[in-house]
Amino acid sequence: MLRLWSSTINRPLSQPRIAYRPFPSLSTTSAIRMSAKSDSEWRAILSPEQFRVLRQKGTEPAGTGKYEKHKADGVYSCAGCNTPLYKSSTKFDSGCGWPAFFDAIPGAVNRHEDRSLRMTRIEITCAACGGHLGHVFKGEGFKTPTDERHCVNSVSLKFQDE
Repeated sequence: MLRLWSSTINRPLSQPRIAYRPFPSLSTTSAIRMSAKSDSEWRAILSPEQFRVLRQKGTEPAGTGKYEKHKADGVYSCAGCNTPLYKSSTKFDSGCGWPAFFDAIPGAVNRHEDRSLRMTRIEITCAACGGHLGHVFKGEGFKTPTDERHCVNSVSLKFQDE
């Protein structure tokens, strides 16, 4: 049987566009429903800046996000679907201009190779809804347990006190 492949998304054309990735705190139905939202549905629930960053892989300007210097104890969740992503205990001051975390809640964040901007980086997205969060950088010399910096856009996050 001849299979045609889409060169832009690296999957057979006969396969569905949305890949379900299990997330322990969500039912299968709700995770699929969240990732299957149309642009108009996302625009109805997100601010224009949240839509630009979460759905169009944008970046907020450095030093402008409300969580960059935020220090309270709690959990940072996805602004698109409210899935818990990061605990405040993993947040640190990297001086990069965006909130920085050294690790995510297990299973909450997916990693993807990003070759935009003429370089290879690791993009991070919400495992439940696919929303763009930012990028992971390794080996920068921060004295953290993982030697990683999850550089996350504030607009991609919501904070809840513990």
